[in-house]
Amino acid sequence: MPTGARLMAAISLAVLAFILSGMVVPLMPESTDFGYFLPLNIVLGLLVGWSVMGRRAGRGITAAVNNGLAGVVVLILWAIFLQAANEMVRRALRHRYDDPFEAIVAIFQIGAEFGLMIATVPMAVALVVGAVISGLLTEFAYNRWS
Repeated sequence: MPTGARLMAAISLAVLAFILSGMVVPLMPESTDFGYFLPLNIVLGLLVGWSVMGRRAGRGITAAVNNGLAGVVVLILWAIFLQAANEMVRRALRHRYDDPFEAIVAIFQIGAEFGLMIATVPMAVALVVGAVISGLLTEFAYNRWS
């Protein structure tokens, strides 16, 4: 059911996904083709905010901060997984894998590489600050419009 908290969570995580995506671009090699990187991450932020954070609103300030942190962790995990799967498909189309199992394992190897590339202090600070703000905005929306 649509609520103000779900809408606020979706919008706040979409904005955070936009900001974080902008921070990731300089961390990748110059030859990286980003394609649908930004729109995919924004849509992912909308979906995670709506489904994960929005339904858990209304439990207090401490729970709101935890809700924001959980939402951002889910967002990062899904984003890395989808981008790694996309990279695996790109490599598979160039016949880099001998069998399907090798390609599936490569998703997690590529995801680990991407995770290490973006594991920087500015990213960590942006994640934590964005998570806290998103959680508090979602809680405010729940208290205001529910």
